[in-house]
Amino acid sequence: MKIGFTTSFPVEVVFAAGHIPIDMNNIFISGNANNFVEQAEFDGYPRNICSWIKGMYSVAHDAEMDAVIGVVEGDCSNTHSLMSTLVDKNIDVISFSFPHDKNRNKLAAEIEKLEQYFNVNHTKVDEVKLRLDKIRKKLIYLDELTFKENKITGLENHLWLVNSSDFNGDPQNFEIRLDEFILEATKRESIKTDFRFGFLGVPPIITDLYDFLLEHKVNVVFNEIQRQFSMPYLENDIVDQYLHYTYPYTIFDRLKDIQLEIKNRKLDAVISYSQSFCHRQIDNILIKKYIDIPVLTIEGDQPGELDARTKLRIESFLDMLKY
Repeated sequence: MKIGFTTSFPVEVVFAAGHIPIDMNNIFISGNANNFVEQAEFDGYPRNICSWIKGMYSVAHDAEMDAVIGVVEGDCSNTHSLMSTLVDKNIDVISFSFPHDKNRNKLAAEIEKLEQYFNVNHTKVDEVKLRLDKIRKKLIYLDELTFKENKITGLENHLWLVNSSDFNGDPQNFEIRLDEFILEATKRESIKTDFRFGFLGVPPIITDLYDFLLEHKVNVVFNEIQRQFSMPYLENDIVDQYLHYTYPYTIFDRLKDIQLEIKNRKLDAVISYSQSFCHRQIDNILIKKYIDIPVLTIEGDQPGELDARTKLRIESFLDMLKY
């Protein structure tokens, strides 16, 4: 079975059950994204709803998902209504929640609920976690090659980490390609840039942001949420692992991780990205308050390339850093 999902969750359960997990965000942005958005709007989705939600709605149909796991607490509040429209289209939906108060027992109960739905025992899930953690250790090394040795671009880092949310549905093939990439990257010369940036927030809907930055001698050596998708902490227990995962909890959980990585990676500045019509835009108030290096906030709406106004804002920000 193909099991779609709306954002990272304990993917180990689906693999343990012998099914194929599919991060619908990755299908959306790597396909004909504008057509996916238009299809959802044709079916009645409002213009002022996040494009990612509209994209996932269309992907669920086009990719013929057998079921969709919707993270209804700890992600986008619009997921509740997305799930309802999918039920109306005869797609099975399963809800999953990250408790806002980070209550360990509640999270354990949510994972157990998934295990019961897919009829898989916890021992099998733990075995899959050990297998996936071997790959995650290699992703940690890839991340280190990015910020310690400057041998990997921000875009490459972004793509590998963001795709670790589902390992492209095939961990074995993912690991083979990852090994080949790491071997090639270790032989490279270090990338020469003027500035080292961090990228905060959800993965961008803007397709050429990293390329534009690199053209201006900026490499992104910290992709905050993408790194979180790769589960970099490698806790022994699956519940602890998803409690340590910062994305679904408060901005203060994220800020602790961000502040640590700013120092660890010697960042010059950060871009704080948010999606149009997203509640996470409010988080920028606290990001600007508690981060002590320069912050540029940018916003994405429809899938596509950088608009002229955002390019000008980035160039002005870089001029400010230079002087």
